[in-house]
Amino acid sequence: MALVAQGEVVSPRSLQIWRGFLNWLAFFFQILLQLLQGTPTLAQIFGFFGLRPALLCDSPPPFKPLPVEPTLPEEEFPACAEEETFDKLTVVLDLDETLVCAYETSSLPIVVRNQATQAGLNWFELECVSTDTEGDGKQKVNHVTVFERPGLHEFLAKLSEFAELILFTAGLEAYARPLVDRIDLENRFSHRLYRPSTTSTKYREHVKDLSCLSKDLCRIVIVDNNPFSFLLQPLNGIPCLPFSAGQPNDEQVV
Repeated sequence: MALVAQGEVVSPRSLQIWRGFLNWLAFFFQILLQLLQGTPTLAQIFGFFGLRPALLCDSPPPFKPLPVEPTLPEEEFPACAEEETFDKLTVVLDLDETLVCAYETSSLPIVVRNQATQAGLNWFELECVSTDTEGDGKQKVNHVTVFERPGLHEFLAKLSEFAELILFTAGLEAYARPLVDRIDLENRFSHRLYRPSTTSTKYREHVKDLSCLSKDLCRIVIVDNNPFSFLLQPLNGIPCLPFSAGQPNDEQVV
């Protein structure tokens, strides 16, 4: 009886203890849960101080990405602009006393001939058909001795590399054509103009009007020993000293 009574007494007390312990445990659990729910996160703490570390961000930073231009395939890249090109310079050359000097063979002084040949001037003789006629009606043939200006062929070769060459002489074609054939074996002159192509003005005859060659006078010059030849376009003229066989050491075109 005593043990049973004691057991009955002890049993309710043990249950109360366990119930009290569970209640306290539940209480602490609820407190802990509330604390956990009310405790700010690290991100909120950093945010409160104006800090937002990248590793703790809940979402990517609101940075606006830079625009990306689409790249073109290699074949679609614009080609490099070609170098600007210009038309060739046009150089108009006189003949007599500019490139050569010519004498009637019969009237050429022996002293002048010897001086020129001894100095090494290139020379040759031509038979030119004159417009004059003999007494029997036949055309007169003139024998001409021609001396080339020193450095003539090198001068023409160098000029032709960057310029179009045009021969413009006040001489007659019957005389000038065979002469030019001898000094221009490489056909460097693109055009040959003779006396009929010259112009008569109020002040001078046989003026060489460059406008008959080009309307654009910005890239054309004329080299002539006679300044009256470019009377109509004086700014385009380049005068040179007259050449004669008596000046074998001439260096105007060297």
